[in-house]
Amino acid sequence: MIVVTGGTGLVGAHLLFDLCRKYEQVRAIKRTNSDLSWVKKTFSFYSADAEKLFQKIEWMDADLNDYFSLEKAFQGAKQVYHAAAMVSFHPVDNEQMLEANVQGTANVVNAALFQQVEKLCYVSSIAALGRADENQKATEQTPWKDSAKSSLYSISKYKAELEVWRGVEEGLKVVIVNPAVILGPAKWNSGSASLFSLVWKGLKFYTAGTNGYVYVRDVSRAMIELTESPISAERFTLSAEDVSYRKLFSLMAENLHKPTPHIAVKPWMSELSWRLAAVRDFLSGNKSAYSKETARSSMKMSRYSNQKIKEALNFEFTSIEETVEQTAQLFLLDHIKTNAKK
Repeated sequence: MIVVTGGTGLVGAHLLFDLCRKYEQVRAIKRTNSDLSWVKKTFSFYSADAEKLFQKIEWMDADLNDYFSLEKAFQGAKQVYHAAAMVSFHPVDNEQMLEANVQGTANVVNAALFQQVEKLCYVSSIAALGRADENQKATEQTPWKDSAKSSLYSISKYKAELEVWRGVEEGLKVVIVNPAVILGPAKWNSGSASLFSLVWKGLKFYTAGTNGYVYVRDVSRAMIELTESPISAERFTLSAEDVSYRKLFSLMAENLHKPTPHIAVKPWMSELSWRLAAVRDFLSGNKSAYSKETARSSMKMSRYSNQKIKEALNFEFTSIEETVEQTAQLFLLDHIKTNAKK
């Protein structure tokens, strides 16, 4: 039995698809009120037998903060893929995010140990890596240094990794993946997938920063290959390449047949924008996608090395050009189908 947490998310849905093509027994945990429609849609993007594959999944209600529900969900599990996490850059979510990401991961580790799971694959983030010196690439060995520049999401993923390493010390076989910004089809109004929606609506601005990106299909493939390998007690950065925001948005615009963003955002404009967004959120009670952390991140030059995974598995990444092209095609296809139903 293979068990997946976070099966309704971007990584989890793609991971479930790949696992269902490979195995007969796949269990996924979900919240009681989880919407499974995007998991089904994800399967339909890649297979004519989507419904048949989807029916292989044994869905089980469980909560990361409820240890005993995880203990039950992991019963009989050979491998556990822990992809569930909360991602937020808004201070109002800080306490909830720490509980979900840190205590939730501690519960996953403890339940895996209790049920004698053979191997755990934990989906961390490049946010949990240390900051490299200027003009250098961050690696799995770059020392972590907490600072005022660290987002709470970054801190939560770093602390969650510490729980996983504790599991290693207690005898659990583990691999950790640290994906860069993951691109791929998901709910188009949230997460990285919302960038395609922004460009589709006519995004005019771009920021000066650079970041690492990776195709979701590559993340899923790397997770399965690492989990099925003898490798244990190692972490691996998953980043295809470092790309500027200007290039990324231009690629999206080109593939969505939209005008290319052409107005450069100055640092002062970025600082003013997140402050205005914060005031608007306070008055409206909403949470915009633009916060202090996302604003400052969009101006940073962040670079990451992918040599370790390449050497360990002879792994080849999908280019960002192909990643954007394939995701944009699915965006357009989904857009046409959605409008046809109206």
